[in-house]
Amino acid sequence: MRTGGFIPISSLNQNIFPGDFFQIRNGEVIILGNIFRKGIIDPEEVTFGNGIKLNPANWNFSDGVSKPYSGRGIGNGPIEGEFEFSKQILGFESKGSFFFKGNNPESVKITNWKEIQQQLIIKMTQTIYSFRELYMVTETATTSDWTLAISGSDKGELEIATDSENFGLVDIFGHHKAKTIQSKEIDYYHREPHRKPVFFKAKKLVVQDERIETFISDLINQMNDKNEWASEFYDYDFYYDQPHSSDVPNHANACLLDMLQANELNPNTALLYFKWEESNLDDIEKLFIPYGN
Repeated sequence: MRTGGFIPISSLNQNIFPGDFFQIRNGEVIILGNIFRKGIIDPEEVTFGNGIKLNPANWNFSDGVSKPYSGRGIGNGPIEGEFEFSKQILGFESKGSFFFKGNNPESVKITNWKEIQQQLIIKMTQTIYSFRELYMVTETATTSDWTLAISGSDKGELEIATDSENFGLVDIFGHHKAKTIQSKEIDYYHREPHRKPVFFKAKKLVVQDERIETFISDLINQMNDKNEWASEFYDYDFYYDQPHSSDVPNHANACLLDMLQANELNPNTALLYFKWEESNLDDIEKLFIPYGN
């Protein structure tokens, strides 16, 4: 995953910190609170890694972007007279094509996550809250500055220039002295000059694999018996095919918790049903459905 696994928050106007917990609704991160601010976890129990240096190579990438022109030119100003400048044109091949560049990335991380994860499951699902779907931020990344451009069509174009010396023909996108000469069909174009915390890693609350397997097995048994039961129960000649295990819906495991008997899930059994796992590409897709890529 690009950026070394860090995910940008869907609304870049928000800040996100280690300990924040959230849900995703309609492509938007809804931050519901912070485990430290709300006293869910005693800060004395947690250790942080501050200012962890990250690989800069992971913070400069693009998709569907070409550079039809990069070069040097000569201009004339009313005061400074003749001067040299670097100019670059970026072409975007489709809607959602983008260019991102961040400098000097570093992070703040909860370094002893394993020591608090189990009590968080019990507190977040049973004793304090009753979450069944939840994300928990464990690490936040910042950059000294970052720039992002996203195209709105297959005709997106960005023309930028700078009069800084010693640029030659290198990439000037994201440089603090670069100026936008012209933009066409660009949906989003922004340069953030501060260490704003908008990139994160998060753990996702999920159901234990063993419980899912048992539930799916029971569901298949019910399917196998259902038609025989229906033919005896209803006074009507229904036609039916013999079900197959492949007929089980892909997301049947989402129903597992709703099918538990009363009080079967409680503070003593919560760890049998839940675990934390790393967020993945499926979770990123929830955030960026409008752009596709």
